[in-house]
Amino acid sequence: MATRALVGATGRPDPVTVTAHYLSPGQPGGVRITTQVLKEGRRFATGTATMFSGTRPLLAVLGTFGDLSQAEGPELVEGAPPELPRPEQCVPLHPAGTFPPPFMGRVDLRLHPDDAAFATGQQSGRALMRGWFRLPGGEPVGSLALLCAVDAFPPTAFNARLPVAWTPTVELTAHIRANPAPGWLRCRFSTRFVTAGFLEEDGEVWDSTGRLVGQSRQLALVPRS
Repeated sequence: MATRALVGATGRPDPVTVTAHYLSPGQPGGVRITTQVLKEGRRFATGTATMFSGTRPLLAVLGTFGDLSQAEGPELVEGAPPELPRPEQCVPLHPAGTFPPPFMGRVDLRLHPDDAAFATGQQSGRALMRGWFRLPGGEPVGSLALLCAVDAFPPTAFNARLPVAWTPTVELTAHIRANPAPGWLRCRFSTRFVTAGFLEEDGEVWDSTGRLVGQSRQLALVPRS
């Protein structure tokens, strides 16, 4: 929502890079978003947005925006989409109380079976989450919806043989490379370092043509035992 407000403020259709700092927990209900455009150039515009619940700030965002349909240049890709079973062979997540949360009713998310066993108490021991993502009803996934994709999956800590609990986000950065082609998105999120009460989640999102369309890094707090 904050990024959509910045799209309107900057007049540029696509987020290129967005960083959000999470200031306090939100609750169901209305929010107010203020924006400020810091710079406007020929290719990019940069601005900030702050989301409030009443007078309490929930979220502060800094983003640079442009038109990804005009992006071009040489390519070097040292990676590939994650290997996944077909979507119908993966594990769907449906809202059920606090977990999976109500948000899951707004997206279609299917987990790799090897990464979904945490739901039955069988952690894989690998801080890894892979799966498919799309919007219900065939709605196209644009650059804004990619911001949902990079934050939709369960925390990698659920499979890391750490205390299983929500990992509150401190900061989330998303790099949007392109608007995806129609179809399912392949997603992979992994953690390599759990230190000093923090962990990172590095994410990749690939479209149906095998093109990298989004990346993310999230810094989160480790659940306490």
